[in-house]
Amino acid sequence: MQANEEPRCGGKRLGGVLAQATADLPLVTVITAVLNGQPYLTGCLESVLNQDYPNIEHIVLDGGSNDGTVDVLRQFSNRIALWRSEPDRGLFDAWNKGLAEARGEWVCFLGSDDEFLPGAVSAYMACAASHPQAEYLSSTARLVLASGKEVNIGGPWKWSTFSRRMTICHVGTMHRRSLFDRLGLFDLSYRVTGDYEFLLRSRAELRSAFLPAETVLVRAGGLSCSLNGVLEARRAKCKTGGLPKALALWDVKRDIIGIGPLYLARRLLGLKR
Repeated sequence: MQANEEPRCGGKRLGGVLAQATADLPLVTVITAVLNGQPYLTGCLESVLNQDYPNIEHIVLDGGSNDGTVDVLRQFSNRIALWRSEPDRGLFDAWNKGLAEARGEWVCFLGSDDEFLPGAVSAYMACAASHPQAEYLSSTARLVLASGKEVNIGGPWKWSTFSRRMTICHVGTMHRRSLFDRLGLFDLSYRVTGDYEFLLRSRAELRSAFLPAETVLVRAGGLSCSLNGVLEARRAKCKTGGLPKALALWDVKRDIIGIGPLYLARRLLGLKR
């Protein structure tokens, strides 16, 4: 870095301030990957800062934006745990980098144009306390379509349906850190559906709990309903043994027919950078 060039990293952690778990308050790590996400990034960051749960660290990985995203991150440097701007190999590479920095017992992924609703993290941690064996927590989400219409999406994780399609809204859901110790990191060969493939690895053994409340606002516009997303989902289902190849092929035909604005709402997906 040249002497007159502003740094492309920051956060409280670089100043020696580290978030710590307590006996009563597990540390929650929120990971956000962003690339040229300046229009909505402030709302995302503030939605985390405004949570009433007092033990959160927010890690933001920027893929090298040139639209003002880094300027926003610099403005929040003394309020978020860590941010870094550097080229990466896509969304799941950024998430893996975030996991390498995460110190929380619970980890979630919030898109740069998505927002936690008030009280979301507190509600999740109450759910975790009520289900001490759970390693994955899901809820419902408020999906905002391009038309401005809002629909409620998401539901409980259930293997019989999840093995066929993505039935949860992954944005903001909580993963116990030990789940990554058990299953590994996100597979970078997936550009669109890496979160689906990750959860498929557990098959019916995933210990989950459901929070029957809206926790996050999700803006429509992800890639998961594209043709590439459909084909990646088929590969994930076959690779993890979640579905025989014949049934996975049937799902491809069904999903290709269904790609479109209305199908986006039904797919319950929110993968964006």
